[in-house]
Amino acid sequence: MMKKIELIFVSVSAIGHIVSTVEFAKLLVGRDDRFSVTLFNIKLPLEDSAVTNYIHSVSASFSGSIRFVHLPELDSDSSSSSTNILFSNIIERQKPLVRDAIHQLTRSESGRLAGIVVDSFCTSMIDVANELGVPSYVYFASSAACLALLFHLQTLKDHQGVDVTEFANSDAELVVPGFVNSVPARVLPAVAVDKEGGRSMNFLDRVRRYRDAKGILVNTFVELESHVINSFVDGTTPPIYTVGPLLNLQHDNNQKQDGDLDVIRWLDDQPTSSVVFLCFGSAGAFHMDQIKEIAIGLENSGHRFLWTLRRPPPKDKMAISSDYVNFEEVLPEGFLDRTSKIGKIIGWAPQAAILAHSAVGGFISHCGWNSTLESIWYGVPVATWPMYAEQQLNAFQIVRELEMGVEIRLDYNMHTSNLVSAQEIESRIRSLMDDSSNIRMKRTKMKEKCMKALTEGGSSDSSIQRLIGNIITNIS
Repeated sequence: MMKKIELIFVSVSAIGHIVSTVEFAKLLVGRDDRFSVTLFNIKLPLEDSAVTNYIHSVSASFSGSIRFVHLPELDSDSSSSSTNILFSNIIERQKPLVRDAIHQLTRSESGRLAGIVVDSFCTSMIDVANELGVPSYVYFASSAACLALLFHLQTLKDHQGVDVTEFANSDAELVVPGFVNSVPARVLPAVAVDKEGGRSMNFLDRVRRYRDAKGILVNTFVELESHVINSFVDGTTPPIYTVGPLLNLQHDNNQKQDGDLDVIRWLDDQPTSSVVFLCFGSAGAFHMDQIKEIAIGLENSGHRFLWTLRRPPPKDKMAISSDYVNFEEVLPEGFLDRTSKIGKIIGWAPQAAILAHSAVGGFISHCGWNSTLESIWYGVPVATWPMYAEQQLNAFQIVRELEMGVEIRLDYNMHTSNLVSAQEIESRIRSLMDDSSNIRMKRTKMKEKCMKALTEGGSSDSSIQRLIGNIITNIS
């Protein structure tokens, strides 16, 4: 009997990262039963029960081939004013714990350690792989376009002496390898160009480490981002493996709560493709003035709607958004009564199950990459309303590069942007729900390609087989 091939994954407990990382682990052990995965979970100072619930469900279903090691939570360094630097400090301080835990694991197990797959937040863990003499791979949970842009910013800084923080709040346009259009500086990830507390320097340090890996695994598929992926073949980066779309499509359906069933029953009563769904991710939320503009725009559009309305976390607290006890406290007076026949407002949403429903005809989204891939998988047109992180770049890609979405905003930032008016929202909803639009036709074609990518002989399936071959070849 051949020894198991053991891979160590190191990830952070942010829902947008850990879910697609684990979905890749599930895919890998499903493709080749020689593999087993141990995932080291680094807890961040964020309150999110969805991460814990998800890990429990995977542990129960894949107990033989995927295991979780929960690293002890270290006291956070409260002197760090920047979330980005705080995360980096936590990860740096976990390195000796990870190294010791891997030593203990490899001594007690008969499998052969074939490599360490690190989340893009955890690139300093490449040092641990080097110490152990095993290959390291970076798992990149965002798009290939985002990866190309980050490499470009790092190259500008390191090889051309450009101060990339000068791009912040500027009207500059960047010519980036792999992009069809020039990229406006206003859609760059804020952390990459922010001077405050060395955030940009710290962030680009992480990007620089990507180049030290044996390969980079990207949650995308060739047909979606062919132009970008072809730009990586110049030999200046490690091999890029497209391994997506990695989506947790079954989880919501298997974990239905009473509220979730109520939402699905409501959708069951709506005509096909008649509902616009508004959802802004686990951390996305608006303040009262913007909520009222959204409500007026929805009501005036006349379209049926399902709106995930969440409360922003306190400004001084690192947390995700939470549910309102009473929606009436933030909505225009009488709104719930006037729209009761065509609309429904909820708190947390089973997003995949909703997008899968035939009644949903449009999606107003924060453009998180997982949500973007889900919308493509289900063929639902998107209107872009980015909030934070790399979502502005994703919005730019959806609208300008792929021409598969309606622009509400490309550069909206939940912390700094001005109000989007009810009139704009109403207009964009009408465009989004237009049955005859080219966007809807493009989405339908891309949905077919998306679903084929991971099937046998598909582009991502072939890429994963190449990766498996590379891992096995590198076992000493």
